[in-house]
Amino acid sequence: MESSTKNRFITTREVAELLKVNEKMVYTLITDKGLPATKVTGKWLFPRRLVEEWLELNIENGPIKAAALSSDSGRLLLAGSDDPFFQKTLSLFHAKVTDTIAFFANVGSMGGLMCLRRGLCHIGICHLLQDDNQEYNFDFAEQELAQSPVFINFSRREQGILVERGNPKKISCINDLGREDITIVNRPLGTGTRLLFDYEIAKSDITASQIRGYDQEVSRHVDAGMEILAGRADAAPAIRAIAGMLDLDFVPLRWERFDLLVSRERFFERGIQNFLGILQEKSFARLAETFVGYDISASGKMIFPDNLNKKEGL
Repeated sequence: MESSTKNRFITTREVAELLKVNEKMVYTLITDKGLPATKVTGKWLFPRRLVEEWLELNIENGPIKAAALSSDSGRLLLAGSDDPFFQKTLSLFHAKVTDTIAFFANVGSMGGLMCLRRGLCHIGICHLLQDDNQEYNFDFAEQELAQSPVFINFSRREQGILVERGNPKKISCINDLGREDITIVNRPLGTGTRLLFDYEIAKSDITASQIRGYDQEVSRHVDAGMEILAGRADAAPAIRAIAGMLDLDFVPLRWERFDLLVSRERFFERGIQNFLGILQEKSFARLAETFVGYDISASGKMIFPDNLNKKEGL
């Protein structure tokens, strides 16, 4: 009799096929949407019956339309990925625009997309690496949103591994994180940094289960750096800017695109345009010079994938 675990439990790939999403999205649904799952020997398994019940419970009529959410009202709501340069830009915005208050929710890149879908924010902040290992955000937005948003570049930034000053453990690549004398602190599922980190692990000669501290998570890049300063971790996936802020060393992995996503129907609202206008000002460029690990050559520019141009122009 083959009632077997195979029938009762399904894999990440099978859940992705059932829900018609990519496998990376499944990990986000575990964290942000309570998708039933259990981890066995480092791999996720899903009770089929509970997944089907979860799917029925999460049926929605469609995106929430929050008519009272206009940024013209003096409230600008932003949600998504954590970034110190972005946080300083919010302060610059408040210094220059006195009739609008901007509120930011640090919910990770996938959280920003979900807030945008539900009408809970005006701008989502994302840096989600696609399966093609080249582009960012487009495929995820297509899966999560009913209509493609406007993509505006905030900056490019350098991702890598934070290590202690002087790099005493001689960490030079992802493979080194599998050593028994190294402990890391990680970023949560649903963040672009975690997505990139897991991608780099998949390319390496080690597995996540070999990395001490892989399941220990902190919500912000700066928190990861503080764990290293406190001696509780030897390394952490994060951006170079944190190394500059906390006088740590840094092992680079790649440059990434860090984007602002705005729903099309709200793009020309005054509050949103005032914020995007800050990215063109000299004061923004001067602010960028106070950080390391950023490239603002495309900041404020509208970015479209090829298929978006065919669907609609702005």
